[in-house]
Amino acid sequence: MLLFLYAVEMGRFIPAGNGPGSCLETFGGFCRQWAGQVCQRNDMAEYEVPKVNDRIQEDGGEIMATVTSATASRSKTYDMVYIAIFAVLMAVCSWISIPMAVPFTLQTFGVFLAVGMLGGKRGTLAVVVYVLLGAVGIPVFAGFTGGIGIILNNTGGYIIGFIFSALVMWAVEAVLGKRTWVLAASMVVGLIVCYAFGTVWFMYVYAKNSGAVGWFTVLGWCVIPFIIPDLVKIALALVLSKRLAGVVKTEA
Repeated sequence: MLLFLYAVEMGRFIPAGNGPGSCLETFGGFCRQWAGQVCQRNDMAEYEVPKVNDRIQEDGGEIMATVTSATASRSKTYDMVYIAIFAVLMAVCSWISIPMAVPFTLQTFGVFLAVGMLGGKRGTLAVVVYVLLGAVGIPVFAGFTGGIGIILNNTGGYIIGFIFSALVMWAVEAVLGKRTWVLAASMVVGLIVCYAFGTVWFMYVYAKNSGAVGWFTVLGWCVIPFIIPDLVKIALALVLSKRLAGVVKTEA
């Protein structure tokens, strides 16, 4: 390094000619030119490195955005599959009739299981899909029946009441979380809401078609005989929802 600097200085101050001074001047000029090129390359490197870093960060951001978009799309696909599966499950439960003094189906069990396992939002959507399938004529209701006429008849209010039950469970979940006792309480409250809406609907339609009917009469026909079976179905849906919680992907 000292020799290099000495040569540079010698080339700067020794006059040009044919002697040793001329050689030194030539060598010094070469060294100065080479030093300038090195400095220029260093400046270019200092300029290029930030550009490369910026490009890497930009590409990384694009990759992360692509991955996030793909994950969101995949999650929506899972949601649609789960909703469809549980809508079909509710239909199957509606077709299963338990022969008791007053026969009943597992329809309400399917509703509570759907909301319990899928969560409030997806569970409610599954119930809505189930009711809509029946409304357009697909035989998903009890006794392999379907059509708008089933919903508009005396007991159709209890079918629509399933949607309100799911909405109540969704609201309770949003406020109090997904703890076991919260889910159990929301199922009971949802059942009461379904009973209330269905009973009012029954009284209105029955009075319109056949004449007025009392509260206790309707409760004796449509509610009281089903209270114990429905509570058993709630208990079963609660247990299965907790036992099978890891099977279904958690709602976002």
